[in-house]
Amino acid sequence: MRSIAIALLAAALPALAAPPVTAIVGGTVITITKGTFKGTVILKDGKIAEIGENVSIPAGAEKVDATGMYVMPGIIDPHSHIAAEATNEGSISVASMVDINDVINPEDIAIYRALAGGVTTIVTLHGSADTIGGQCATIKMRWGKDAEGLKVQGAPPILKFALGENVKRAGSSQQRINIPGLSMPQAPLRYPGTRMGVEDVLRQSFLKAKAYQAEWKEYNDQVKAGQHPIPPRRDLQLEPLVAVLEGRMLVHTHAYRQDEILMFLKVGDEFGFRTACLIHCLEGYKVAKEIAAHKAGVTTFSDWWDYKIEARDAIPYNAAIMLKKGVDVSLHSDDAQLMRHLNQEAAKIIRYGGISENEALSLITIAPARQIGLDKRIGSLEVGKDADVVIYDKHPLSNYAKVQKVFIDGIKYFDRDTDISGRAAKEARKKALIQKEQEMMRRAAPPTRRPA
Repeated sequence: MRSIAIALLAAALPALAAPPVTAIVGGTVITITKGTFKGTVILKDGKIAEIGENVSIPAGAEKVDATGMYVMPGIIDPHSHIAAEATNEGSISVASMVDINDVINPEDIAIYRALAGGVTTIVTLHGSADTIGGQCATIKMRWGKDAEGLKVQGAPPILKFALGENVKRAGSSQQRINIPGLSMPQAPLRYPGTRMGVEDVLRQSFLKAKAYQAEWKEYNDQVKAGQHPIPPRRDLQLEPLVAVLEGRMLVHTHAYRQDEILMFLKVGDEFGFRTACLIHCLEGYKVAKEIAAHKAGVTTFSDWWDYKIEARDAIPYNAAIMLKKGVDVSLHSDDAQLMRHLNQEAAKIIRYGGISENEALSLITIAPARQIGLDKRIGSLEVGKDADVVIYDKHPLSNYAKVQKVFIDGIKYFDRDTDISGRAAKEARKKALIQKEQEMMRRAAPPTRRPA
């Protein structure tokens, strides 16, 4: 059946070539950082070339009429697990050497569904079974591209950490290995199995990284001095941690409880690194001042609570309280379905926290862009930024708003009208492919032997 999926994918691909210039005209333009007005957005060479209330449209530009509609930057989801063939390397607790970039699945239908919800960029991460889960992938929803074509070139690398219940549960002796038809004993205990053990793993890992860093510094200093020393043995587990210590790799950390949030920030202070993003952070409202003082970002849910022990003290006012305390806050999905309506999740924060419309939309645009180190390129409609643009038929914070068109790097990757009008043809194509494959399998099957 995989061949059918591939054939359907090929048939459904958009024309992956941008016109020389695209002019989005007549819409209400929500720039996020430069105000809101009725005007025009010019896309050229994958960038926003011009934007304003009175913009001259270049000759030969392809016009997109957005009259009565709303134009905004593409939604950014800083915490997702779609488009990956694997998540946790749960056999060890420090898996900093593994990389989601190696297992990107460009055929995941969730990519196209995210597009239909206005999402243009995501970070797809490891799960939270490990204290240090591995390196993450920043990708754009360029449906139809291969794995390399999805990746955002030049995006800062990100290392995923995790604290608390999920990590210690993965180390619990109560875990069993379940293999169908085979009875297995309890899985061996994997350290750490407690919250205090998680902190120990973090500190031990960074102490090793500092020693490794010092070895390479000594070697490089000797080389510069004209000596010919033997280089240290490379350690792929420690290299990402050295990158964190040197500020070359961002830190994103799964955390729920206030005690663990403070613990991780203190570990960061001890070893001299900043946490770019605390993930989930449902008790962040309790320690918002400390988070703000550390200059850590937070990406959280709008109103998920009480779905496990760590979430019992979660409140729907969390994001708004942290915002008012000076924390850089964004919203994330952690779920392939929720990411299709992050605009509505942002609207909830107005209901719960009384923030402005622009602050709400910032939660899913410029704030996550900052947290993944790409705010100079995406997250707002500004001249020179990537031409990642979404057009809604109604205000994006309305429950009734539907995405009409999505541009990434100036290329139209989603068009609602084209999607709807093409469904019958795709269904017919699917049936034809299924019949063809069934016929091929029938012909390839060995002949049935008659009993003697």
